[in-house]
Amino acid sequence: MRTEHTESYYAATRHDRNDRPALKDNIDTDVCIIGGGYTGISSALHLAEAGFKVVVLEAARLGFGASGRNGGQLVNSYSRDIDVIERNYGKTTGHSFGAMAFEGADIIRERVKKYNIDCDLKPGGIFAALNAKQMHELTEQKKLWERYGHTELELLDSNAVQKEINTDVYEGALLDHKGGHMHPLNLLLGEVAAFEQLGGVVYEDSAALKIERTRRPKIHTAEGSVTADYLLVAGNAYMHGLVPELSAKTMPCGTQIITTEVLEESVASTLIPNGYCVEDCNYKLDYYRITGDNRLLFGGGVTYGGGDPNSIEHFLRRHLERTFPQLKGIKFDYAWGGDFLLTMSRLPQFGRLNDSI
Repeated sequence: MRTEHTESYYAATRHDRNDRPALKDNIDTDVCIIGGGYTGISSALHLAEAGFKVVVLEAARLGFGASGRNGGQLVNSYSRDIDVIERNYGKTTGHSFGAMAFEGADIIRERVKKYNIDCDLKPGGIFAALNAKQMHELTEQKKLWERYGHTELELLDSNAVQKEINTDVYEGALLDHKGGHMHPLNLLLGEVAAFEQLGGVVYEDSAALKIERTRRPKIHTAEGSVTADYLLVAGNAYMHGLVPELSAKTMPCGTQIITTEVLEESVASTLIPNGYCVEDCNYKLDYYRITGDNRLLFGGGVTYGGGDPNSIEHFLRRHLERTFPQLKGIKFDYAWGGDFLLTMSRLPQFGRLNDSI
């Protein structure tokens, strides 16, 4: 019995509908990666480019978790901004994380161009302020990011932001020209195709059930195993306690998204005329964009501990119609949720569990 994707807009419009087999053998490789999302697949592709023999184990379907369900926005920086990292961990660490924050979007654009990935990639992202306090914070954020070399930023006052977003709810905004948005599942599956062309191997429906932490780690699935020189653990919110010391420092959180029916071109182009993606500056933020086929994709909210509200449609309709009252009563074609991983430090969590993991 194959695991199916959640019933999302992304799953319904993905280009690659191939099934990868489940692992039913005991195999040996240079690198084994647990998790077929962005972290696992991007790492796999870079390793394959460098000549390594790589095997990816995905518990469900490629992009089944956050990588195939998210808002599709290229957002620079972290949940804790670079000044907080620098203050708590020192200037060297701050500068390293600062470089990575703005390198990520460039890597994605390079992957899309190099491998000709069809994922509706569009430039530009807006951080929208709902009040003067948030606008002040965006002004400071612009100064901070420019200090770390990110200069493709533009502050928008209330008049300018209304030209970019057809709503009167915002006080102003910060336009990040290095931001952007895309179809996240097609991005991932495009990277998978590139990885497989380089000889990489992916197994779906092959959950890692046990890790033997020996010199050459051995990863057991229900019907097979992989022994590798190195293991990369990249399961994020869908690890299910496989690595207890990571689970103790993290918490799954749910977020939800709806997608409207296809809008007339005249309607879609008036909502966000230049096609940027948008997120507001609230702690529990709303985020939205126009898809490649002229739907409004709108997400928001956080459910700590994971899971979804009783009605995603009811929950998000209030947010969408408050932002765009002209869409009152609009039909929703898709509604879905999913979990992302929140680290207790709100910073990226990476490192070694031993010399080979």
